Amino acid sequence: MAIFDFHNESLKQEWLDAYGHLNEAYYLVPFSNTTWKLQEYFGIGVPYFEETGCAIYTVETHLRYLKEVRFPATLHIQSMILGVESSKLWFAHRIMVNDEKCATGEFMTLHFDTRKNRVSPIPRETIDRLRPSIIDPHPDWTGSKIRLNQK
Repeated sequence: MAIFDFHNESLKQEWLDAYGHLNEAYYLVPFSNTTWKLQEYFGIGVPYFEETGCAIYTVETHLRYLKEVRFPATLHIQSMILGVESSKLWFAHRIMVNDEKCATGEFMTLHFDTRKNRVSPIPRETIDRLRPSIIDPHPDWTGSKIRLNQK
């Protein structure tokens, strides 16, 4: 079980909104850039796609915006594996700026065979590489759903 430090990225001025802080749409950009690093680390990145035609496709994302990010800033993105099963990989990233958690992203992905145009099993050796990295217990901010407090 591990928290990975795959990626750092400088905040770009073109990502700022009219209020001078990171626009909500651009939080996903460094998360996505980190996902590419995660895939490479576990052997399911671009070379894997080129060889097999298989890729990890995101099917659900849950973003939380916790603290505003203002220019200039270096975004330090940490990653964790939450779970893996036959064709699904569940992971999360968090953006840290100056050791403060500013945003979290949680991602459910499917292993997709583009040559057969369908979801396919993740290779056993990949699952075996991923499983020891599963973080347990999960952070308290994962697995939640959006809802109003109904009384």
